[in-house]
Amino acid sequence: MTNLRIAYQRLHNQLITQQKFENACDVVKWMCAVQSQDYAAAKWALGLRTQNSTDEIVEQAFTEGSILRTHVMRPTWHFVSPADIRWLLALTSPRVNAGNASWYRRLELDDTLFMRSNAVLTKTLQGGKQLTRAELMSVLQRVGIVADQLLRFTYILMRAEMDGIICSGARRGKQFTYALLDERVPQARTLDREESLAELTTRYFTSHGPATLQDFVWWSGLTVADARAGLDMVRSQLVLEVIDGQIYWHSASMPSANDLSQTIYLLPNFDEYTVGYTDRSAIFDVSDAEKFGTRGNVLNPTILLDGLVVGTWKRTIKKDTVTLTPGLFTTLTKAESLALVESANRYSSFLNIPVNIDFNLS
Repeated sequence: MTNLRIAYQRLHNQLITQQKFENACDVVKWMCAVQSQDYAAAKWALGLRTQNSTDEIVEQAFTEGSILRTHVMRPTWHFVSPADIRWLLALTSPRVNAGNASWYRRLELDDTLFMRSNAVLTKTLQGGKQLTRAELMSVLQRVGIVADQLLRFTYILMRAEMDGIICSGARRGKQFTYALLDERVPQARTLDREESLAELTTRYFTSHGPATLQDFVWWSGLTVADARAGLDMVRSQLVLEVIDGQIYWHSASMPSANDLSQTIYLLPNFDEYTVGYTDRSAIFDVSDAEKFGTRGNVLNPTILLDGLVVGTWKRTIKKDTVTLTPGLFTTLTKAESLALVESANRYSSFLNIPVNIDFNLS
């Protein structure tokens, strides 16, 4: 398996080259967790992987609660399935809390305060209420919990998410709301720690493989010891391959990926294809590394050609149109330029508004 083959197989397993699901909820289940701190971009990440999807359809799934958004892993916001949210939180929140400990101390947040704020949030949201951040901030202030400092308030809500008290509600206009997890998801499976570790490991290497142990550690936020233990539990279900001295794991049932010559995809920022690995060398030419400036820039919206990042893109939204501006690292052939137009048209269909490309294709 070559680096190019790694890229091809990842595109296949991440559902970018095979949209086998008809709704975004199933995509989230397959991926286990989809990074979503940029909400609009994350909706496109799901739409890209779903048959005949639109922004409106994904938004409706979020409104209905068949897709949830909460802090889990690393930590950052992720889309997760209601069926997975409780065992995921139980497995990953201890590591997140440990990583947040210095901020808790700096912001004078302790377990006593969190117990109190969680109780206030529970009482406030009972009965199916879904409130915005501003509304919850006012509630906490009224009962004497200092929450007017944005960072302190953010960590109070994050802790409530990780404690399984609150999760995303439906949006109110452009504002996000929070709801009680016990009301949003009255029933969800629970797993013991070993079962959770095995489940997360299997789902990661199935949906993100080929990947390394170090990739899994980065993505999950688990300790190396826990990640290795999870891998030991499920290694019989996975295939090991050594490439340039590096051990990669992937699903034993992984099919061969098709040739992707002259195929272009427009990925959103923080897409799982770029963010899901600590070593991203398989997805861009080393000669282009300096064009990213820093490694983090590969997490911007990217243009893929044959599975490799060959540029970045940005969008400018006006009333009735979106202008897409590519920043290419290479000169496209005529066929590749047409493939870029095709990808832009797909994005246009997702948004249900015209998309113009702001560069000369001739």
